[in-house]
Amino acid sequence: MNPQKAKVVLTLDSEAVDSLKDGINFKKNPQDAKCYIIYKSEEGYRACKNQCKHQGGLFIKDIEDLSGSTVKCTKHNWKLNVSTMKYVNPPDSFMQDEQEVEVLENGDLQLLELSPKDPWLLDPQDPVELQPGEVEVTYLTHACVELKLGCCKFLFDPWLEGPAFARGWWLLHEPPADWRERLCGADLIYISHMHSDHLSYHTLKVLSERRPDMPIYVGDTSRPVFWYLKQSQVKLTNINVVPFGIWQNVNEHLRFMILMDGVHPEMDTCIIVQYKGHMILNTVDCTRPNGGRLPQNVALMMSDFAGGASGFPMTFYGGKYTDSWKGEFVKKERKKLLNYKASLVKALQPRVYCPFAGYFVEAHPSDRYIKETNTKNTAADLKALINKQAPEVRVWTPEPGVILDLGLALRDPTDSRAVRVPPADTKVYKDSWDFELYVHEQNSAISADIFAYPEWIQFYYTWAGFTDYNLVVRVTETDEDFEPFPNGYDYLVDFSDLTFPAQRPTREHCYLELKNRVGVMRWVVLNGRLWDDLYIGFQNRISRDPDIYHHKFWNHFQIKLPLQRPDWDKFLKEVRSKESKDPTLKQTSNSSGYCSLQ
Repeated sequence: MNPQKAKVVLTLDSEAVDSLKDGINFKKNPQDAKCYIIYKSEEGYRACKNQCKHQGGLFIKDIEDLSGSTVKCTKHNWKLNVSTMKYVNPPDSFMQDEQEVEVLENGDLQLLELSPKDPWLLDPQDPVELQPGEVEVTYLTHACVELKLGCCKFLFDPWLEGPAFARGWWLLHEPPADWRERLCGADLIYISHMHSDHLSYHTLKVLSERRPDMPIYVGDTSRPVFWYLKQSQVKLTNINVVPFGIWQNVNEHLRFMILMDGVHPEMDTCIIVQYKGHMILNTVDCTRPNGGRLPQNVALMMSDFAGGASGFPMTFYGGKYTDSWKGEFVKKERKKLLNYKASLVKALQPRVYCPFAGYFVEAHPSDRYIKETNTKNTAADLKALINKQAPEVRVWTPEPGVILDLGLALRDPTDSRAVRVPPADTKVYKDSWDFELYVHEQNSAISADIFAYPEWIQFYYTWAGFTDYNLVVRVTETDEDFEPFPNGYDYLVDFSDLTFPAQRPTREHCYLELKNRVGVMRWVVLNGRLWDDLYIGFQNRISRDPDIYHHKFWNHFQIKLPLQRPDWDKFLKEVRSKESKDPTLKQTSNSSGYCSLQ
């Protein structure tokens, strides 16, 4: 181990080392209060942070584990075998990040963390005092802000029109009336990841029709950000995929750097923008941005805050998933999220903090249940907590069209001129969303030619490529109220060998029931989209037996589907060729469009 490439995060003297018991030991660094887990065995020591890699929860000893090698996360009950650093629940998920362990000649023990030089410290720039009006931050809606940096306008994550996640999410705020001009008048755009509340098809369609050569920058994730838009009507000609941790120079005063998420590096990114030495950090939706290594004392920090961006547990039914259980779960999770965001702000000490990327609503009438039960944190809640824990940090809670003059805010946080509000009659909250237009667009997939042939089921799941997993899934196409859709499909998929049995296998197996709204399900299938549109969009209802999370299954359908959509032209050619040779097949395939499980 080269000591210049690592830092010591915990030291135990020889007496403390001797007191370590075989198995799991929890230790805290008294200097920074960070907690670690040390596992002692005949083979030596293994160690890691006491922080779940999933969503940052703390571990406690797993009292159900008789081997004494497993800890359980207090957030989602994930279980980690510290002797192997493999997560055992859910299976086939992450490996835990480890600390290096060194035993010194005097018997002391040190935990070391690899510490490469922070990339934003390369080629440092001294801050230059900003003039009034030189750097202005205009909030548009959700995660979309416009940065005026001298003569350059930089736009983040423009979702300004239409729904996200199929038709499950709708904008809470009314974007400024001139949003189209702002969108097309930007000098460059950063899009953090492929989720449709950041990579908005409807918004980018407007951009592609007016200014297809807009410079757009994305990180070099293993899952390409623009993978599905390449097959759509959105034709943008200036997409720039940039490597992580390297400054991208825009002009002599302005540069930016894209960083990956530590939990979801295959898709999530965050960004640092630097203008005249002043840094703006936007962590967007990252669970653990840049693996937890972030710059301190930035001029402005922005992050999500609200929660509620998951189908769990809102879309689950049966067993413990009563409304009262969901209510208590949501209350605890939102409180944990607030505490995490406040502690992060306290640790990083930005001059100004802005909570954003959480302003959506389940507005469609058919999602009234989700809207009423999926309560979210408010920016005011987080502001109050930060004011208590880090009163020196100014919190800016934005509304559409409100402008933050960063130069004035840095010079004097109490200067009322630092925040300019639009006219008093400016509309803040949306009260109409043109549901019919967008829902009709997706429901048009119901009548697509491929669904006249039950063979589409095998073709689709073979394309998806998930198998060798002891899970049986029943998929039922439903109406808006999650009742069976007339003449809809109702089928089983056995992922152990990718077969489609008429009844559940007699062997022991895990079982999921998915009730999917037919329009969204067929739209997802037809376009080869990720199942986030169903799951995060609240367009299904889920029951599972036993009640465990199948990370490998969901990770595949939410992240790892093939990059090219299914070749439905090839499929139709094949099935129609068989029909022409045997007319009875046509009668069978078109008689009902329903696969019975009876």
